Amino acid sequence: MTEYATFAGGCFWCVEAVFKDVIGVETVESGYIGGHVENPGYREVCNGTTGHAEAIRVGFDPAQLSYADLLDIHFATHDATQLNRQGNDVGTQYRSAIFPETVTQEEQAREAIARAQAGSAKPIVTTIEAFSTWYPAEGYHQDYWETSGRSNPYCMAVIPPKLQKLRKSFAERAKSLAA
Repeated sequence: MTEYATFAGGCFWCVEAVFKDVIGVETVESGYIGGHVENPGYREVCNGTTGHAEAIRVGFDPAQLSYADLLDIHFATHDATQLNRQGNDVGTQYRSAIFPETVTQEEQAREAIARAQAGSAKPIVTTIEAFSTWYPAEGYHQDYWETSGRSNPYCMAVIPPKLQKLRKSFAERAKSLAA
């Protein structure tokens, strides 16, 4: 049975590319969560006026991959010490956040933040926010790395280092390294 995890960690194109390469991940959808406007669009979210974060919703097989594993991958592949930004992407829409869907996920999110903090000299600023209405992003944002990202200079600068972190730290979990 598929379970779901929802994370924000900067530009959703970049976060999506990482999780699509994880064994046990069945689906990754880019979208918006955590705001106060119904049916937000990309331009509104990018302007920072809706309160939403660019996020991903991961469908995963818990027999192959745990929620805790996904959290550890999330922390290893973005900078959870930057408040409301990832690199050049600045604003609350690029915040580091976890949106647990169950009490167990919330407990595991708190444990993951503690693990990340134990390994960081800087404070972890990742928030745990209530899961709210999920709005899928427009179609052209889905599977962006595969469809358009390799011709986008921004993506070429940001995504390969994130994938390298995944492949180095979680080699046994990377689809691209599986035999």
